[in-house]
Amino acid sequence: MIIAGTEIKPGEQKHIEIPVAKLYTDTNISIPVLITRAKRPGPTVFVSAAVHGDELNGIEIIRRLTRSPSFKITKGCLIAVPMVNIYGVLNQSRYMPDRRDLNRCFPGSEKGSLAGRLAHIFLTEIVAHCDYGVDLHTGAIHRSNLPQIRANLKDPETKLLAEAFGVPVLLNADLRDGSLREAAVDNNTKILLYEAGEALRFDELSIQSGVKGILKVLSHLGMVKKRRSTKKTSPYIAYNSAWLRASASGIVSETTQLGDLVEAGDILAEINSPFGELISKVKAKRSGIVIGKQNIPLVQEGDAMYHLAYFGAEQDEVAEQIENWQESINPVINAVQHPQ
Repeated sequence: MIIAGTEIKPGEQKHIEIPVAKLYTDTNISIPVLITRAKRPGPTVFVSAAVHGDELNGIEIIRRLTRSPSFKITKGCLIAVPMVNIYGVLNQSRYMPDRRDLNRCFPGSEKGSLAGRLAHIFLTEIVAHCDYGVDLHTGAIHRSNLPQIRANLKDPETKLLAEAFGVPVLLNADLRDGSLREAAVDNNTKILLYEAGEALRFDELSIQSGVKGILKVLSHLGMVKKRRSTKKTSPYIAYNSAWLRASASGIVSETTQLGDLVEAGDILAEINSPFGELISKVKAKRSGIVIGKQNIPLVQEGDAMYHLAYFGAEQDEVAEQIENWQESINPVINAVQHPQ
């Protein structure tokens, strides 16, 4: 295996830097990559984060993954890329310096825009080597996502990977033009997109869930030692979802949180004037599970406020599964946040 001119032999682990383009200060910018190759042949998997530069949870997920005692690749190869959009990370911005969304610029071009060139480099130097991939994301700024996997669940192998990840909610998502997922699929690389948490913030539930999920996928592929069997999360698939939008502008008083089950007609929030007068109520149009929400308590008319996933008759079971899953991770979170 040769990446950016560096050969990685069986049994080797190498940290390399893939050059991209200099800043106008003449400072070199490169993508950090950690490649761990086992002596035994097997699948090649990439794990990437910060395709959007303000989505930081994934950086921490990869840091903990590669430092975990469970991180011992026994077969195949893992390529970890904690910061794809290094420019966005430096600027704490979702976008590239040319104001383009990197996740709409794939497959890119060797002689295109800065975003297009970075997309081309990542696709040819990383994705082209891989059989599978996990791309880590968060909600946009001032928005949080319940930990969830988005993927083409109509593909049987991709569906098995998504189920192995171990979060309660799977969202069947169509490919978007110019996205990393679309380019990966065109490369015959099966890919999962993990959405969890909020931009510019670390969220412990999302991080713990992400680390565990990746290890479970690697275990499913036979790349790491099988973990002790624990109670398995049986995920539920949503084949459609929708955002509820604000019907008026004002100050938000909310009653609904991520993971909540809402019924048609339920009031999710009230929108008030600065003097406390009720202007409007945000009501669910149909029953569903809240998988994303706006956090800032200010809205303009038309703003997306709550992302609901629809599961049909299974929704009560989904809500219970989410609650049990959260409770199973909370003891681990408490141990991290309050060590003895």
